[in-house]
Order: sequence, then C-alpha cells, then structure tokens
Amino acid sequence: MSTQDLTFPGSTGATLAGVLHVPDGEVSGSILLAHCFTCSKDIHTMTRLARGLEQAGFAVLRFDFTGLGDSDGDFDTTTVAHSVRDLVAAATALIDQGFGPCGLLGHSLGGAASLLAAPRLHTVRSVVTLAAPSSPAHLQRLFTDAEELPDDRIGIRIGGRDIAVSNRFLDELDQHDQSGAVADLDRPLLVIHAPDDQVVGIEEGERIFAAARQPKGFHPLIGADHLVSDRAVAERLVGVVSSWFETTL
Repeated sequence: MSTQDLTFPGSTGATLAGVLHVPDGEVSGSILLAHCFTCSKDIHTMTRLARGLEQAGFAVLRFDFTGLGDSDGDFDTTTVAHSVRDLVAAATALIDQGFGPCGLLGHSLGGAASLLAAPRLHTVRSVVTLAAPSSPAHLQRLFTDAEELPDDRIGIRIGGRDIAVSNRFLDELDQHDQSGAVADLDRPLLVIHAPDDQVVGIEEGERIFAAARQPKGFHPLIGADHLVSDRAVAERLVGVVSSWFETTL
C-alpha cells in the first residue's frame, strides 16, 4: 500500500491538496471522500476511512476543500456551491489518475455537497452519506449567535474554533434542492447515521433516506458520535462502507 500527494485546481482556481491511497495488488474500485464543514482531509474521520478502505482494496482520494487544510484559497469567500464544484474537480483528478468509475462518500456537510454533486458526476456509481443533513440550510442554526465582521463576513464558533464565512454563504444555504437531487440520484445510496448524533440529528438522515429511490440502504451507526471518534466504531464503519461499495461499484 502507498500514498501520494495530489494537487489539482478547485472551484475558484486555487490549488487543492489531496492524498491518494493506493492498495497493493488489484484495485477493487476507487472512492472519493468529502470531509465535514470547516474540517480537513486529515481529520481522523477521513484518515481512518481512507486507510481502512485502502486495506480493503480500494484506491481512495481524500482532499481539502478550498481554503481548508493544505488547500489554497480563502474559505471565507466560498459557499456550498464552491464545495460542490470542488468535489467535481476532485472526481476528475481521481479519474485522471486512472481510477474510475468511483464511489463517493461525504461526511456531514460533505455528504450534502456529495448529494448535490453526484448528478454532475457520471463516473460516480454509488454514494454513501455519513451524518449528513437533509439540506445545507441545516447549518443556519450555527449562526444564531453569529457576529458581524468587516468585509461582509460573519463570525461563528464551531468545534472550539472561530470561523469566518461570507454573508453570501449564509444567503445561499436554502437555495439548494438537495431533496430533489436525492430523488433523481438514480444510483445506489447508503445513508449512515448515528442514533445519538448531537450535531446532526438522525432525523436528518431519515429524511435523506425517505427522499431516495431504490436501491438504497440505511445503517444506524450505534455507539458513534458525529465525528466517529471511537476507534472500534470506526472499524465497524469501514466494514459497512467497504461491503456497500464492494456490492455497488
């Protein structure tokens, strides 16, 4: 097994950074991972999934959205639409490396962006969401105590960090028809959600599942928090995801 750094242009033209995991021997398929809001490709949720799926025989690309992690650009000028286009760019980069068609797995807001991006990605054969909201508008609750900042920006505190986003980001949240995208997905969809998720309630995952057509699946990830912090639960998650992709890719 090996990893290699990968860069490619994102939605704003900024260079995005990724890590490509390639298993030894025959590759079962390829998987693109999309991290959560304000997170990065290096958060344990992504690294554990990438390594576990690599061990299961999949080539895996995890990457940073514009302005986050090792990627260039200004996060506080981006919107969900930029994240969707970043995902399209990442899928193209994965194909350019010779790995495709592929599966798409998005965590939290990365899951919402994945569902919105999938209709644009003909190389994606199967989609998995992990702790995803049923609409990007779910994020609006984070802005109840938001602070107005200079340059048309808003400051919020999330995960113990102060984050700035644009007013445009907030204004755009309810403009995405995620339910319509799910209904028209026309590809296998697995919804994974922890019953005790305190960040994105399980009812959000249930709404995604209800909007989807067959073939679809729902897996309650019992014992998990929003970031799947427990290693034993993360191992179970890898097993569920790898089995799904082995069947649907």
